[in-house]
Amino acid sequence: MKLYGIKNCDTVKKARKWLDENGVAYEFHDFKKDGLSSEQLTEWEQTLDWETLINKRGTTWRKLPDEVRDNMTAQSAHEIMLENASIIKRPVVERGETVTVGFNADEWAAWTS
Repeated sequence: MKLYGIKNCDTVKKARKWLDENGVAYEFHDFKKDGLSSEQLTEWEQTLDWETLINKRGTTWRKLPDEVRDNMTAQSAHEIMLENASIIKRPVVERGETVTVGFNADEWAAWTS
C-alpha cells in the first residue's frame, strides 16, 4: 500500500497513526517534499474523476480566483493540482489497482482485515 499526502496534514497524520496502530505496512509519499508527476496524477484521474481529487473545503481552493473555480475543467484541474499539490484531497491511497481518497477508519478496517 502506498499513502500519498502532506506530512503535516491532520487527516494524513490520523491515517498514518491508524495504519501504524493496526500494523498495516505502507509506504508514505509526501507530495510536497517528494513531488507529484503528471503521469501519476493522470493515473489517479483515470480511476477517480478530478472533482474527487480536488479538496473544495481547503484554503487552497478558497484562495483560487472565483473565475478559476467556476470554470474549472479536467485539464485546468490537472494543471492546478500539479502546481499546488495542497489542493489535492488527502490522503490518496493506492492498494493494488484500487485508488481511494480520504480517511475513514471503518472502511479501512474492512479492507485491511
